Parts: sequence; structure tokens; C-alpha cells
Amino acid sequence: MNAFRQTMRAAVQGDDRGFALLIVLWAVVLLTLLATQLTAAGRTELQLAANLRSAAAAETAADGAVYEAVYHLLDPSDTWTADGTDRMLRVPGGRAILRIENEAGKINPNNAPPELLRALLRRLGADRRVADGIAAAIVDWRFPNRQGQPGGAKEPQYRAAGLDYGPAGAPFRSVAELGAVLGMTPELLARLEPNVSVLTDADPDLLAAPPVVRQVIQDLRGARSATSRRRPLRTVAITAQVVGDAGGRFGRRAVVRLGVAE
Repeated sequence: MNAFRQTMRAAVQGDDRGFALLIVLWAVVLLTLLATQLTAAGRTELQLAANLRSAAAAETAADGAVYEAVYHLLDPSDTWTADGTDRMLRVPGGRAILRIENEAGKINPNNAPPELLRALLRRLGADRRVADGIAAAIVDWRFPNRQGQPGGAKEPQYRAAGLDYGPAGAPFRSVAELGAVLGMTPELLARLEPNVSVLTDADPDLLAAPPVVRQVIQDLRGARSATSRRRPLRTVAITAQVVGDAGGRFGRRAVVRLGVAE
């Protein structure tokens, strides 16, 4: 009988030791998981911080590239021109691709006559009916009068198209606003953007104009219009695309007035 009790006591004691060992093993596993989670979270936070630092450095470098371009353009002895070509520029911590475009060669949708707008849209691939309608709608957008252009669009036409807005009755504030004109598509707007600007006051300077604009005006006015004299550089669009050595990327586009228009 005593032997039986001793055997049972030993078995119970053995079960206690096994259960304690199981608890220890589970505790070790849990602590390992917690440590792994904390380590992974720490690495993620460090990576995010590094990415933010790289992006901030790239943004600063892009701004610096824009300022350097302005400095060169303001120096009369410098050879930099607003010819729209890409320039590779070394900046602190990376490199920048810099492009300077003369806005004087672009068409202003706020003062362009309908026939010029139609010709530009046709040259960019719109068929005659679409080009006529969008050109008239652009003119209707910039004037507050109720009477619209033939084939154009005032508020009733926008409502009929299911839109909850109408023409602003005011000049376009940006090229992107052309995207709201009835009939405009994202694809056509993307082709239109390099050729128009709301920051010019005079007719396009053909010597500074993009090829599409130059061809459109020559078609309308004749080849002799290409002999126009180049005007002083007034308004430029500067684009800086920076790629940092640490992988950061940033793009900056700035439109800069270099002087008061005559």
C-alpha cells in the first residue's frame, strides 16, 4: 500500500514538472513573438523615417534647382535659354533633370479667338465636330453672358449632360481647369497642356512656340508669320525632377515671371 502511494506521488510530481515546463516553453514562444514584432515595427519605423528624410532632401534639391535656373536666366551674360530641352544638373545628394520652357510661345485660352482654338484642337487629333464644340465651350466658359456661342455650352447644356456645375463665366485660372469644359477628355487635355498657358497676355511668339502651336498659326496666318521677332523672356515654366542618391524622388514645377510685361 505504501509502495502504491509513493508511486502515485511520483507520477503527480512528474506531471507537475511537465506542466511547468510547458508553461515555460509557451512563455518563451510568446516573448519571442513579442520581440520579433517589436523588432519588425522598429525596422518599419526606421524605414519610414529614412524615406521621409530622402523625400525631404529631394524636395529641397528640386527647389534649389529651380532657384539656380532663375539665377542663370536673370544673368544677361549666361547662355541658359528657355528652349524646353532637358538639362542634367548635379545637386546635393542626387541629380536633377531641369527643363525651362518659354510660356510666351503658348496659346492663352482666355484670349484666343475661336478659330485658333479650333485649329489647335484639330491639330491635336480632335475631329471637326468635337473641335468646334470644345472651342465654342471654352469661349462660353470665360464670358458671363447668357447668350452662348453657336454649338457652345452654357449651364443648360452642362445640366443636360448630367453635370452639377456650369461654366464659370470668368477667365481660366489654370490650364487644368480646361478639363471641366464640356466635351473635354483627359486624353485631349493631356495633349493640350504643353501648348497652352493662362500666363501670357500677347499673341504666341512663334520663335518660342511649341511645334504644334507654330504649325497651327502658320496654317492660319501663312508662312510669313514665322518671321516674327523674338520677344524678351518674361514668363517661364521650370520643371525639376530630382532623384536622390538615397532613392528619394521629387518633382517641382514653377511658373516664374522674370519681369513686368510691356
